[in-house]
Amino acid sequence: MNSNLHNLLGYAAGSISMISFIPQVYKTWKIKSAKDVSIQMFILYTTSTFLWIIYGFTSNQYAIWIPNTIVLFLSITQVILKIKYDMRDKKEQKLKDNK
Repeated sequence: MNSNLHNLLGYAAGSISMISFIPQVYKTWKIKSAKDVSIQMFILYTTSTFLWIIYGFTSNQYAIWIPNTIVLFLSITQVILKIKYDMRDKKEQKLKDNK
Protein backbone atom coordinates (compact mmCIF):
# COMPACT_ATOMS: atom_id res chain seq x y z
CA MET A 1 0.00 0.00 0.00
CA ASN A 2 1.18 3.50 -0.79
CA SER A 3 2.81 5.08 2.29
CA ASN A 4 0.76 8.28 1.98
CA LEU A 5 -2.50 6.33 1.70
CA HIS A 6 -1.44 4.17 4.64
CA ASN A 7 -0.82 7.27 6.78
CA LEU A 8 -4.07 8.87 5.63
CA LEU A 9 -6.03 5.77 6.66
CA GLY A 10 -4.31 5.80 10.06
CA TYR A 11 -5.11 9.45 10.68
CA ALA A 12 -8.70 9.01 9.47
CA ALA A 13 -9.24 6.03 11.79
CA GLY A 14 -7.67 7.88 14.71
CA SER A 15 -9.75 10.98 14.08
CA ILE A 16 -13.00 9.02 13.90
CA SER A 17 -12.11 7.16 17.11
CA MET A 18 -11.36 10.45 18.78
CA ILE A 19 -14.55 12.15 17.60
CA SER A 20 -16.71 9.15 18.54
CA PHE A 21 -16.19 9.82 22.26
CA ILE A 22 -17.23 13.45 22.20
CA PRO A 23 -21.04 12.90 22.03
CA GLN A 24 -21.07 10.60 25.08
CA VAL A 25 -18.86 12.85 27.19
CA TYR A 26 -20.88 15.91 26.16
CA LYS A 27 -24.22 14.22 26.88
CA THR A 28 -23.05 13.04 30.30
CA TRP A 29 -21.83 16.53 31.16
CA LYS A 30 -24.95 18.21 29.76
CA ILE A 31 -27.55 16.06 31.56
CA LYS A 32 -25.36 15.66 34.66
CA SER A 33 -26.02 11.93 34.78
CA ALA A 34 -24.09 8.82 33.86
CA LYS A 35 -26.39 6.14 35.24
CA ASP A 36 -26.59 4.34 31.88
CA VAL A 37 -22.83 4.43 31.26
CA SER A 38 -20.81 1.27 31.96
CA ILE A 39 -17.85 2.18 34.14
CA GLN A 40 -16.24 -1.20 33.47
CA MET A 41 -16.29 -0.61 29.71
CA PHE A 42 -14.70 2.81 30.05
CA ILE A 43 -12.02 1.56 32.44
CA LEU A 44 -11.13 -1.26 30.05
CA TYR A 45 -11.18 1.11 27.08
CA THR A 46 -9.00 3.61 28.95
CA THR A 47 -6.49 0.86 29.70
CA SER A 48 -6.53 -0.28 26.06
CA THR A 49 -6.06 3.28 24.84
CA PHE A 50 -3.10 3.77 27.16
CA LEU A 51 -1.48 0.63 25.75
CA TRP A 52 -2.12 1.84 22.17
CA ILE A 53 -0.38 5.11 23.05
CA ILE A 54 2.66 3.23 24.32
CA TYR A 55 2.68 1.02 21.24
CA GLY A 56 2.29 3.95 18.84
CA PHE A 57 4.90 6.03 20.61
CA THR A 58 7.49 3.26 20.83
CA SER A 59 6.99 2.30 17.19
CA ASN A 60 7.03 5.97 16.10
CA GLN A 61 3.52 5.82 14.64
CA TYR A 62 2.02 9.26 15.10
CA ALA A 63 -1.30 8.17 13.59
CA ILE A 64 -1.74 5.82 16.54
CA TRP A 65 -0.44 7.67 19.56
CA ILE A 66 -1.59 11.24 18.86
CA PRO A 67 -5.33 10.53 18.42
CA ASN A 68 -5.25 7.95 21.21
CA THR A 69 -3.81 10.54 23.58
CA ILE A 70 -6.92 12.66 22.99
CA VAL A 71 -9.16 9.59 23.30
CA LEU A 72 -7.44 8.79 26.60
CA PHE A 73 -8.25 12.27 27.89
CA LEU A 74 -11.91 11.86 26.83
CA SER A 75 -12.11 8.38 28.38
CA ILE A 76 -10.67 9.59 31.67
CA THR A 77 -13.08 12.52 31.61
CA GLN A 78 -15.99 10.11 31.13
CA VAL A 79 -14.82 7.92 34.02
CA ILE A 80 -14.50 10.98 36.28
CA LEU A 81 -17.98 12.20 35.31
CA LYS A 82 -19.42 8.72 35.90
CA ILE A 83 -17.91 8.53 39.39
CA LYS A 84 -18.89 12.11 40.24
CA TYR A 85 -22.52 11.82 39.16
CA ASP A 86 -22.99 8.33 40.62
CA MET A 87 -21.68 9.54 43.99
CA ARG A 88 -24.00 12.53 43.85
CA ASP A 89 -26.98 10.32 42.97
CA LYS A 90 -26.20 7.96 45.86
CA LYS A 91 -26.04 10.89 48.30
CA GLU A 92 -29.35 12.25 47.01
CA GLN A 93 -30.97 8.82 47.30
CA LYS A 94 -29.65 8.39 50.83
CA LEU A 95 -31.05 11.79 51.84
CA LYS A 96 -34.37 10.90 50.25
CA ASP A 97 -34.47 7.56 52.09
CA ASN A 98 -33.76 9.25 55.45
CA LYS A 99 -36.72 11.63 55.20
